[in-house]
Amino acid sequence: MKRSTRRRLIQGVLYAVFAAIVLLIILAADWGRIQTNFFNLDVAAQTFPEIVTIAAKNTVVYTAIAFVGGMVLGLVLALMKLSPVLPYRWLATGYIELFRGLPALLVIFGFAYAVPIAFQWRPPGGNAGAGLIGLIVVSAAYIAETIRAGIEAVPKGQVEAARSLGMNPAWTMLTVVLPQAFRIITPPLTNELVILIKDTSLLFIAGMAIADRELTTFARDALTSQANSTPLVVAALMYLVITLPLTQLVAKLERHNKRGR
Repeated sequence: MKRSTRRRLIQGVLYAVFAAIVLLIILAADWGRIQTNFFNLDVAAQTFPEIVTIAAKNTVVYTAIAFVGGMVLGLVLALMKLSPVLPYRWLATGYIELFRGLPALLVIFGFAYAVPIAFQWRPPGGNAGAGLIGLIVVSAAYIAETIRAGIEAVPKGQVEAARSLGMNPAWTMLTVVLPQAFRIITPPLTNELVILIKDTSLLFIAGMAIADRELTTFARDALTSQANSTPLVVAALMYLVITLPLTQLVAKLERHNKRGR
């Protein structure tokens, strides 16, 4: 048997197995129960408009705050890690490795409960503010590594050319290196934004007031009150409405960068 014929035969068998599995799932599923428990239109209607005006709005706001805060702190950490001053490098490296190694849920829990108890300090914004500080702290560690990689990806000749024109190191970094670095790292930063949107679901651990609920907390509360899983499906669709345009933007930016190179 020819190799091409054998390859087509194998592919045909794989397609047939996949179709058989899908057919078995369709035949075995209790579609009436699935519709009642997951796609109940009456229950879904009861989540509106609050799931948009409160939950989705809060999710977007929390993501924006965590991303901007993480970007600012991450930029400082990246510059510290690249600093010629050894203590700065040690501090930045220790921070990045610590918060990249800890689960975000644990960090949020710590800022919501452990830190206020240990230091008798109440974060601004209450529980929601404490959770956001945790998200900022964690996201900054990842963003710092992304920015550092972008800075190191800028050709050394750009820096040498700027220095030959008489620019000092700080002005060179600000006007020459960072603009090129951020153009390089735009796709991974957008990916970090998408991850943050989903990570706002971890804020439930901080305990949210009704007006502060994001999508996951809103859906969980609605599931408990309605004894039906449809609110989870509605919340999942809302997440997709927010994240899918961003993932498409990431793909477009990556294609643009490839063409640029």
